[in-house]
Amino acid sequence: METHRSLATGQRPIADDTREYPLWPPLTEGDPDAEEPYPLEVSYDYGAVDPALFEPPPTPGIQRWAPLLPPLVSETDLGEGATPLLSAPAVAERCGVESLYLKDESQNPTWSQKDRLNRCAVSAAVHTDAAGVVVSSTGNHGASAAAYAARAGLPCVVLTSPSIPAASAAFIDAYGAAVVAVDDWELKRRTIEWLTVECGYHPVSSRTEPHTGHPFGPEGYKTIAYEIYHELTVTPGTVFVPTAFSELLYGVWKGFDELRRLGVTDTVPRMVPVEPAARGPLSAAIEAEEAFATVPAEPTDARSLAATTNGYRGVHAIRESDGYPVTVDDDRIREARTRLARNGWWQEGSGAAGVAGVRAAVEADEPVPSPVVALATSSGFKDGDRIEPPIVEESVDAIRELLADRYGLEP
Repeated sequence: METHRSLATGQRPIADDTREYPLWPPLTEGDPDAEEPYPLEVSYDYGAVDPALFEPPPTPGIQRWAPLLPPLVSETDLGEGATPLLSAPAVAERCGVESLYLKDESQNPTWSQKDRLNRCAVSAAVHTDAAGVVVSSTGNHGASAAAYAARAGLPCVVLTSPSIPAASAAFIDAYGAAVVAVDDWELKRRTIEWLTVECGYHPVSSRTEPHTGHPFGPEGYKTIAYEIYHELTVTPGTVFVPTAFSELLYGVWKGFDELRRLGVTDTVPRMVPVEPAARGPLSAAIEAEEAFATVPAEPTDARSLAATTNGYRGVHAIRESDGYPVTVDDDRIREARTRLARNGWWQEGSGAAGVAGVRAAVEADEPVPSPVVALATSSGFKDGDRIEPPIVEESVDAIRELLADRYGLEP
């Protein structure tokens, strides 16, 4: 097993950085000495970081950043990371900001940001000689975990929702994972416990409610911050992040915080989580000045963001970055999805939420310092939309009429 060099030293509770646990095994049930289910992060020997690590040019793959990641094994490499950061002037104008950059995470191996998380979490499964991998997911996390488990030669069980789009279910199935539709969260939790404790599987999603998740996984998201800094050559003023349990939000914040800690930059961007207005538990927690909040399970099309209880990571990232939460309704998400597609980016609804949040923040007179970056997290294929193209009689005149009437084209 080839392992890339890591400077990781242990696991530390996010809510209390005065305590530290050994690096192994990953504590997938949160802080064992806390009354509340607070998540953990990985700590590092920052004094041993080579300053040349952040010198250009960046190279493909997140293993370039291996010293500041948990131990990665080559058996889980699918070439994740190095996604493009692209200027979107037409979208910026619509949102009311001077400039806007999109970090397009749909260009990862399984078309979402989850690949960065699973490169780290499935590496942990390989390190601990796990019998397999188990994950609870509405789609993206399941597809990614299935792909990385397949790459590592491990069986994978994906517990998903009965409402998962057929396209997402087929995506997971293609990697050879076992796909099980379960509607009840408690049954999912008990199944994860059974597979973890009795069968030796490694959980790469949360075993707890509220969410704690895998302590190694969000570390992979730090590489988004490293890449944004390389591509912009400055720290963004504001970063908008589609958010459910805040692992992505926290990981990107931590990456920028590490850049500041290591003297590469001297600022951290405002982190702005964007949640569906139908739910928004992180927004509720911030408003109540609490660590956790639970909201009713109101319907929303943004299925990848449909959390009812927030993760503590989001509260921490907002407080430490002087950020604020934003909620957007489904109509605004759909409008952002359409506008992105008309400018060349096809995102699933949840993936377009970050851009919807930019416009909502501007309209609410929230501070949006530049440069502004919005994370676009997942391909539009994941929504499973079915479009039936019109059929016309076989003549050029019929096609000309269709182009004019339906598409407004006059060739």
